[in-house]
Amino acid sequence: MGERELKGILFAFFAGAFLTLQGVANARISYDIGTWQAATLTQLTGFVAALFVLLASRRANWQALRQVKPLYRFGGAFAAVIIFGNVFAIQQIGVTLTISTLLIAQLGLTFLIDSKGWFGVKKQQVTWPHVVGIGLMIAGVVILKA
Repeated sequence: MGERELKGILFAFFAGAFLTLQGVANARISYDIGTWQAATLTQLTGFVAALFVLLASRRANWQALRQVKPLYRFGGAFAAVIIFGNVFAIQQIGVTLTISTLLIAQLGLTFLIDSKGWFGVKKQQVTWPHVVGIGLMIAGVVILKA
């Protein structure tokens, strides 16, 4: 495994851990102020943090925003739905089942995107081991729920 792959796995691991921590924190916040308010607070603090890092890195290329297709400019709006769904699910079915289900949804959609080459990504062949892996994850969620 090369350095690039190792970095990718490390960042993915931390992103997954922080996704879980964010979901739990948002669920707690939503008990106090409401789910959409928690999503708003999360989006706001995320925007401020990302803007700070961008400005501190001195790599801001505001002109490049014009090159982004209009449809993709609204990708951040998906986060509001993600946060709301995550918080609501955690309150209804708990953290473990929520994150497990979330991962299955992510993998299922990413396999579709990869296999079809949607959104300009390089088309990838989905093999039987991929399908079996998703099936095992679904079985794991069913076992977790039992």
